[in-house]
Amino acid sequence: MKFKFIGLFSLVFILNSCKNENEKRLVENKKDAQKKELIFSKIDKGWNFNAIPLNETSETYTTTWPAWRDFMTELSYRPQKTIGAFQKRATALSKKVTALNTSIPTDFDKPQIKARISVLMTKVRMLDLYIHLKDIPSEKVLALIPEINMELMSLQNQMDKIVQKSKIPLEEGESDLIKMLDSARAIPNSPQMPIDPNIPRVE
Repeated sequence: MKFKFIGLFSLVFILNSCKNENEKRLVENKKDAQKKELIFSKIDKGWNFNAIPLNETSETYTTTWPAWRDFMTELSYRPQKTIGAFQKRATALSKKVTALNTSIPTDFDKPQIKARISVLMTKVRMLDLYIHLKDIPSEKVLALIPEINMELMSLQNQMDKIVQKSKIPLEEGESDLIKMLDSARAIPNSPQMPIDPNIPRVE
């Protein structure tokens, strides 16, 4: 009789423990779902990229520079409904910004453009990294969006500056001067011939 009582008590204790574990798990799942919902809500409100070209140059190059057009188009898409949609969009943006760096038009193949693309690329990749973490740091994600917009604006302004500068007519003789300053066109230093002491020199 004593053993039956102990067995019954043990069974009740085990069932009660399982019930408590299930309740704890349900509470934790509910908290996790609420946390994810809050993160989604914050990111959804802050996901605002300036996908409209800032100037005529930026707009013109959406037709002649496919990687630029694709990146700007990708920025204009707004994810919906789930955090997974934002994660997919961040990955797509990361791929598109990398393509910018590998297909720079000849007009823009300059250090100041490459530097701005490089900074923009870093910011977009950081966004992609943060949004894929298990515990998404929403503050860091939201802080990156205006930074990306600033870098995008800086890049477009630099593009426009280069195009406007190229439209300024050169003054007479300026093109020759530019050619003379071009180190790639310079005549290489020829080795000095040894001086023959038997050749008479004019003092």
